[in-house]
Amino acid sequence: MIEREVHLFLPASGEVLVDCSIKVLDTDDSYVILELALLDYQQRISRDENLHTQQQVVRGLAHEIKNPLGGLRGAAQLLERQLDSEDLKEYTRIIITEADRLQNLMNRMLGPNQQPEKRHTNIHEILQHVRQLVDIEVDERLKFKIDYDPSIPDLFADFDQLIQIFLNIVRNAVQAMHGVGLIILRTRIQRNITIEKQYYRLGVLVEVEDNGPGIPESLQDSLFYPLVTGRADGTGLGLYLVQNLVQRNGGTVSCSSKVGQTIFSVTFPLEFGRER
Repeated sequence: MIEREVHLFLPASGEVLVDCSIKVLDTDDSYVILELALLDYQQRISRDENLHTQQQVVRGLAHEIKNPLGGLRGAAQLLERQLDSEDLKEYTRIIITEADRLQNLMNRMLGPNQQPEKRHTNIHEILQHVRQLVDIEVDERLKFKIDYDPSIPDLFADFDQLIQIFLNIVRNAVQAMHGVGLIILRTRIQRNITIEKQYYRLGVLVEVEDNGPGIPESLQDSLFYPLVTGRADGTGLGLYLVQNLVQRNGGTVSCSSKVGQTIFSVTFPLEFGRER
């Protein structure tokens, strides 16, 4: 007997989705095997593979767009030099300005060109630095709560890129709550994890939790895709770049959200992996 997508409630972690199979053992005694396969992991693997494919398409498209943009901008500059009318020059300036804006957008979609400069990095130093940066931008209506595991060893990762990762996530939470609410920064040791088909005995989990309005359900499956945003003034590149930087540092990122609780979970390995 096999049942797909069964909802179970676990006191420690809440509702989970599993595939359930029951098999009777062919022995003298009456035994059955009950197997529960957690679907969240499989869904995350599938999502990561789809996202990786889309990232490659986006990067290729951005490269193709950048070349004609440079030509358009150069042609507009040459044309501007030949014009005597200030009214006509205003049109060429618009072309140049918009070409620069699109060029900047393409650069952001391509992400950082340099390889991560990895070194032994204290994750709590990263989070405290991010907290200090955000504290400058907000007032007393936004509260931070820290829940750190002090036993976590140093990561081998790029210090600046990790700051950018968590700064983007925390600022997203601040914007979602309009600067009013609670943000929890949490760290934990993870055991027996798999990232990009690599098995690790130890990893570190960093969670950024807020009590804001939550992410619309229609956006949750495509949250890390480029140009996807729930804000009218958003570019949809913040979380796409977070995903890109997390992958460059050997980690994985996911999100769960409901009204009153949104949690971004970032996991990094604490050792070199091996195939499983």
